[in-house]
Amino acid sequence: MKVYTTAPLEDPRDARTIFRRLEEIGYDGAFSFEAKHDPFLPLVLAAEHTTRLRLGTAIAIAFARNPMNLAHLAYGMQSISEGRFVLGLGSQVRPHIEKRFSMPWSRPAARMREIVRAVRAIFERWEGTAELDFRGEFYRHTLMIPAFDPGPNPFGPPPIFSAGVGPRMTAVAGEVADGFFAHPFTTRKSLLENTLPALEEGLRKSGRSRADLEIVCATMVVTADGEEEFERVRLAARKHLAFYGSTPAYRPTLDCHGWGDLHAELNRMSKQGRWDEMTALIDDEILEAIAVVGPRREIAGKLRARLDGIADGVGLTHNRAPDPEHWADVVADLRQPTAV
Repeated sequence: MKVYTTAPLEDPRDARTIFRRLEEIGYDGAFSFEAKHDPFLPLVLAAEHTTRLRLGTAIAIAFARNPMNLAHLAYGMQSISEGRFVLGLGSQVRPHIEKRFSMPWSRPAARMREIVRAVRAIFERWEGTAELDFRGEFYRHTLMIPAFDPGPNPFGPPPIFSAGVGPRMTAVAGEVADGFFAHPFTTRKSLLENTLPALEEGLRKSGRSRADLEIVCATMVVTADGEEEFERVRLAARKHLAFYGSTPAYRPTLDCHGWGDLHAELNRMSKQGRWDEMTALIDDEILEAIAVVGPRREIAGKLRARLDGIADGVGLTHNRAPDPEHWADVVADLRQPTAV
């Protein structure tokens, strides 16, 4: 199993040192994400200060951009990183797309499918394998003159991953993407009963097999060295899960365990601003079903048990626990022969 993480970047300038340290520790790859900063810019610095580490966006918000813009960013990052880049795309939710980015929103699964196909069509034109004649429902790309054609990438086009939670968006990854990012608000049961069947549906639709898709499961980890710190991290995780649980998009994970009524209650309380009270509804059973919880020495084994037979890679989500060494001990444990 490959080991990934999302780099903790409050200041994008820190990419110079953080990504290099993650490579030294032994991570297979590290991702940036779209929050306070553009996710592509830190990866330029990361590429200049690493040599082996796989770099990617997990995720860049697809609907805030257009396929040509994404293709140029991805092609440039693939060259700068010398073939180590992954274009990871996600949809965000309607209010952010319309009110934060002032971009159109409609039929998100269909739009994501078309974005991935459009980016590939642009890559094919630049690689010289096809003319640019993409005519979709949402995007149209039919013009590419030599002045704007970068030509074949010396490292080939980068792979495209997409993220999803619901069955339709998840199936899109199986149908058109090279890889899939699973959201951390999942359990082993929901991955087996909700996620994998949706991916298989997409794979069947495109005539592909499971070997054609890389699955990386972001997994929330709750651990600490001392009891006081452990309780602090547990509380932070429960708050995070209460927020996720109040969001309709994440209800299928709760439904899978018969906890659907919890979503309704959390959603109602969130609209009343009762955030602290919501946290109390996330009991130990729910916390330990969604997150991997325990002493540091047990985390690697629990991660293997959670994702065995499901994922090709794990994305360690640390729930904001301070750790200057970026969990070198857990990565080392996952590197032991039993992790293969």
